[in-house]
Amino acid sequence: MTPGTRKPGSLPFAGDRFHARTVRAKAPGKVNVSLSVGPLRPDGYHSVASVYLAVSLYEEVAATSTEGTGITVSISPDSTLDLDGVDIPLDERNLAYKAAAIMAEVSEKPTGVHLEITKRVPVAGGMGGGSADAAATLLACDALWNSGLSREELAHLAAELGADVPFSLLGGTAVGLGVGDKLSPALAKAQMDWVLVFADYGLSTPDVFRTLDGLRDSEGVEIPEPVDVDPTILQALRNGDPETLSRVLINDLQRASITLAPQLRDTIGLGEARGALAGMVSGSGPTIALLARDSVAAGVLAEELAHRGHTAVAVHGPVPGARIISDTLL
Repeated sequence: MTPGTRKPGSLPFAGDRFHARTVRAKAPGKVNVSLSVGPLRPDGYHSVASVYLAVSLYEEVAATSTEGTGITVSISPDSTLDLDGVDIPLDERNLAYKAAAIMAEVSEKPTGVHLEITKRVPVAGGMGGGSADAAATLLACDALWNSGLSREELAHLAAELGADVPFSLLGGTAVGLGVGDKLSPALAKAQMDWVLVFADYGLSTPDVFRTLDGLRDSEGVEIPEPVDVDPTILQALRNGDPETLSRVLINDLQRASITLAPQLRDTIGLGEARGALAGMVSGSGPTIALLARDSVAAGVLAEELAHRGHTAVAVHGPVPGARIISDTLL
């Protein structure tokens, strides 16, 4: 057997001797191509109808077995985000930690585990970065502890961790209903090109929803429960038609995000003035997603925005969901 590889089904013990093993997995961030939000429900949640698109900006989690049963978390120095002043909990509040804890409960022979997270998706940026960490952790720990769970079983565990985690596990394009957890894969594989513009601050998703509720209350308009997404959006994604898609992008949370961070409107305006077909707040923000005509236009736009002092990156979607990228005995 080649050094550094493992025999399928092997555990990190040889006799009484412990051998550390690292499984590395990655999972994509997402853009909400559409997001309709219903009124506040009695349970404190909102029903949504959304089209999720997994994009080529990935979080990575390296899960390394340790002796005992403890879970520890650290952030990799290879992270591409500027994390100065960013508060990322490294204890049981962290979604990756919670994912490992759930996997330990359902695995027959869990070990301790250290999770090293490589951050690339903005923190509190409306792109599901923490959810991607959780999805990658579920997959990595399943392999690390030879739990043998199916993707469907992992998806059930993912749903316990938050509405965006199942989609990060699934990837591709999907329609999300309920609180976003009722996923239906969409047959939309044509590449769409985007430029993501990151903010140097985050927005709290609960704060954005509360702000939206307040705006609606002040207007006295009755909001219906969303039950489906605009079929024109799915057709444009299937056909790879960014022109049509640019005319039907919707995000009910956008005005709440802009109320909290008015400068987002300027960023969208700049992107559209410099060639984007359309711009929108991604999810609850503050990341801005700018739809480009093609990959060349996306690259040019990202470079121009960078020259103007913005942190911008060209991405494409859809891309696959969480997957293992390496499995090594140390």
